[in-house]
Amino acid sequence: MFHHIATACALALFLLVIPAFGEDQPPNVILIMVDDLGYHDLACYGHPAIKTPVLDQLAKDGIRLTSFYSGATVCTPSRMALLTGAYPTRLGWTKGVIGHKMGKDEGLSPKALTIAEIFKNKGYETGLMGKWHLGDLPKYQPQQQGFDQSYYIKKSNNQTKKLWRGDELIEDPFENRLLTQKFTHEAIRFIKEKKEKPFFLYLPYTAPHFPVEAHPKWKGRSGFGAYGDVVEELDYRIGEILTTLAMEKLDQKTIVIFLSDNGPQGGQKAQAKPFRGMKWDALEGGTRVPCILRFPGVIPAGQESEALIAAIDLLPSLIQACGLDLKTIAKGSPTRDGMNVWDTLIGKKDAPHPRKDLLYWHGLKGFHAIRVGHWKLFLDGKNAQLPKEKGGPILFNLVDDPYEITDLSAQYPERVQEMQELAKKRLVDINKSVIPLGK
Repeated sequence: MFHHIATACALALFLLVIPAFGEDQPPNVILIMVDDLGYHDLACYGHPAIKTPVLDQLAKDGIRLTSFYSGATVCTPSRMALLTGAYPTRLGWTKGVIGHKMGKDEGLSPKALTIAEIFKNKGYETGLMGKWHLGDLPKYQPQQQGFDQSYYIKKSNNQTKKLWRGDELIEDPFENRLLTQKFTHEAIRFIKEKKEKPFFLYLPYTAPHFPVEAHPKWKGRSGFGAYGDVVEELDYRIGEILTTLAMEKLDQKTIVIFLSDNGPQGGQKAQAKPFRGMKWDALEGGTRVPCILRFPGVIPAGQESEALIAAIDLLPSLIQACGLDLKTIAKGSPTRDGMNVWDTLIGKKDAPHPRKDLLYWHGLKGFHAIRVGHWKLFLDGKNAQLPKEKGGPILFNLVDDPYEITDLSAQYPERVQEMQELAKKRLVDINKSVIPLGK
């Protein structure tokens, strides 16, 4: 019970403290991404057993997105998309992750412009604490991609036992069950150290990616096994960060974003209800994930939105929110696929929502589907994983059929054709502007 009491105290503290900030200073950004958390795995997204009071309160203080998509269905391309605002195929990705189905010498190209480089160029202090997974070689490391400070593991916690600070190896082996605590404490140190200047903090936790091992103080406390213990610790640690913002009088001047990198890993207790599919899949469960944003006084509190929004939209939206101008940044990048959805997030009346469609890739098997509005089309029905395999296109209505089980292609042949043509158009556009993987 001790951590629930501490969480309640932390919440009360950060809600009561009022910050004092100059009007001319742009907002800070804290981008928190957890690993393999399913759509259903927070209390505010319907989980009946896992307690997440901090994230529930974050949602009450900001906006909770119910039709948000991660950058891809697996770790490496998801991070590519988040940090560049582009579909990972524009960055040369075709399948797999660093350490599995990708070459050992491959990684995110140094030619790609990252969100950290953008913020750094505009005078922000930049920090990364967590999982990198964008390349093992020195030329691919965070400090080469715009991060002033970095404290990280290079791949997933099942693929490596080495913990780095910049170019220095500081633990080998690290203790997996302590990583969430360590990353949080490094994030807090960074916030306190950089509080006098605007900062961009990227916090990609390794949890709850397997192996799921609970911190000693959380072991057996959740009532949902080790997985629940790990998620509840994540919630508490995020509360520590929010408390720090309040104590340092930064909470009203900081945009906080929480999301998952993809859907749940098979064989784990993570859940994507009410959606079918999981990590690697182009089904909804593979990429539709929780996302919560808070920016007091700008994003209205207590909002929920079913607008179609993707992780690639966060970069252009944050640029708008922070008043940045990309025109003065010389370094190149692929054409961005992300759209500025800031007006939607702040509830601006009469502002049209820009994202109308989204493309889906399987983690190993290439392009699979397109969503337009609430319609989703698998170009090859065999990829929809229905009980009876069917060739040709399969069309789902995600509002009426979130489980993706009822094929409506025969009833709407014109819609099928329109979506096929749009998918082809989008893919042709992507192929015209590709930065090859770094090698």
